Amino acid sequence: MSIRQDTRHLYLQVIDQIKRDIENGIHREKEKLPSEFELSKTLGVSRATLREALRILEEENVVTRRHGVGTFVNPKPVFSSGIEELNSVTSMIEKSGMEPGVQYLSAELIEPTEDDRLRFEPTLIHKLAKVERVRTADNLPVVFCIDKIPEHLIPLEKVREADSIFNTMENYASQRISYAVTHIEPIGYHDRISSILNCDPEQSLLLLKQMHYNLDDEPVLLSSNYFRADKFSFHVLRKRV
Repeated sequence: MSIRQDTRHLYLQVIDQIKRDIENGIHREKEKLPSEFELSKTLGVSRATLREALRILEEENVVTRRHGVGTFVNPKPVFSSGIEELNSVTSMIEKSGMEPGVQYLSAELIEPTEDDRLRFEPTLIHKLAKVERVRTADNLPVVFCIDKIPEHLIPLEKVREADSIFNTMENYASQRISYAVTHIEPIGYHDRISSILNCDPEQSLLLLKQMHYNLDDEPVLLSSNYFRADKFSFHVLRKRV
């Protein structure tokens, strides 16, 4: 079906049409799209226009292009959250109707790096409790979590019993998390973490680096959470000022 009747830029029309075709089941998850020649002919556009549309669709994580192989439809994320909301991974999984779980990999006291010391300023850090966990949804590993907490704020012997680092810190040290400053980085295959999360070699991850602050604006928890990009999506509400 030609889309030239639409008055918008052609590549925007192509993007919307491909998204509609995916939504309607014409192109299915994990399946290969028709060749560029076939798609451009079907949509009535040039291959240059089609390539621009596919480039943007890949940036939006709708498709994945594999050089010399073709373009594949990505699975739709199962979990979605507004990044302006400080939701726990547990609550995100619960809202999707799945059973959250946790697998503890390690918990140890470590010497802070110079970067760690800078991140926790003005608090003077001597030792950090480093906790590595895998969060699961219906027993499927979906997030790899690395948390660093000043040693006096959390007892290591309680970590393995806790479902929530937030709750453990609040109950043990009366430190309530008020907000977090978050940086998001898309990353490719990670030798260790991608394997633990059962990712395909071409599957990307979303890394959320967060420094959490208490009610007194003191940094109390540094976390690096690696989310499977095929399972999670994040959005933000932006207001005009």
